Amino acid sequence: MKIKVLVVDDSAFMRKVISDMISSDPLMEVVGTARNGEDALNLIVSTNPDVVTMDIEMPKMDGLSALKQIMEVRPIPVIMLSSLTTKGATETLKALDYGAFDFITKPSSLVKVSGPEVKEELLSKIRIASRAKVSKPVIQRQVRPQPATSSTVRTTGNLPQGKTKFKKIIAIGTSTGGPRALQDVIPFIPGNIDAGILIVQHMPPGFTKSLAERLDSMSQIHVKEAEDGDIMHAGVAYLAPGDSHIKLTKQAGQYVIKLDDGERVSGHKPSVDAMMYSVAALNDSNVIGVIMTGMGADGADGLQKVKSNRGYVIAQDEESCVVFGMPKSTIKLGVVDKVVSLNNIANEIVKAMEV
Repeated sequence: MKIKVLVVDDSAFMRKVISDMISSDPLMEVVGTARNGEDALNLIVSTNPDVVTMDIEMPKMDGLSALKQIMEVRPIPVIMLSSLTTKGATETLKALDYGAFDFITKPSSLVKVSGPEVKEELLSKIRIASRAKVSKPVIQRQVRPQPATSSTVRTTGNLPQGKTKFKKIIAIGTSTGGPRALQDVIPFIPGNIDAGILIVQHMPPGFTKSLAERLDSMSQIHVKEAEDGDIMHAGVAYLAPGDSHIKLTKQAGQYVIKLDDGERVSGHKPSVDAMMYSVAALNDSNVIGVIMTGMGADGADGLQKVKSNRGYVIAQDEESCVVFGMPKSTIKLGVVDKVVSLNNIANEIVKAMEV
């Protein structure tokens, strides 16, 4: 059976371009198009789509308002179309919070709109979305920030002051479903944890800074978008920018972050594998590797190297993943020490600090 897709966009041109892309795949069909969220809600009832592509900025009823109602009444996979602006990034993160499956960015020029890269990304995400589990999003657990301790001092700026020598390095990799999943992990890591933290979330440039700021605002630890040359501090999480690999080196007894603008690794930049390769290459036995929801296999090979250097590996379980691909690929390699649900990952990280 074909994957039935509803296309929602206020631009007739974009509706035509997106519909043509989808119709080019013999296993997909466009069952309807809508110019705003209100029309979309009516068409969902009459066409019963498997996946919806939804523009964010529309008149009458915008994409966020429509998404909220869809997830409340009839949860189905929704892929948002986002603009490459600060406002677009903020609204996209809200959409992911509200239950959107994933998003793609609108190209900046008409030439790129119907290009092969955009088409392949769209079709790939529709295929995965049509098979994904979608449910009404749960309200995020409330977090009570802990007071800063002498070992970790939180600051409001980008220059956290804390220990540069610590017990563990925590490396976390995630993709589809990750922005929302990270909100069930990072805020529950204690502020005084004796570890530096690296995070790779597959995202395009311009979105990771907003994600870091969002996580920082709700967490006990400090979260920032990584910058080349950052010295790693305990109680600080460094999120890879959307256009660079994040790697870790050791200089004069301190861990220093290097951003690499090289080729994609395992199909991604930033890549979870690239991050895991770098922490494994340090030959320290103090790495806790965490692999979370996401399509594909990025991170599996890198975590195999982490495990071979006596690291500890945690994987998110299938039930709590939006897409089980990345954890499944890692589990298949036999390198995972513990498979746990999303809500238990932070607790498992704390336990692993004593391993």
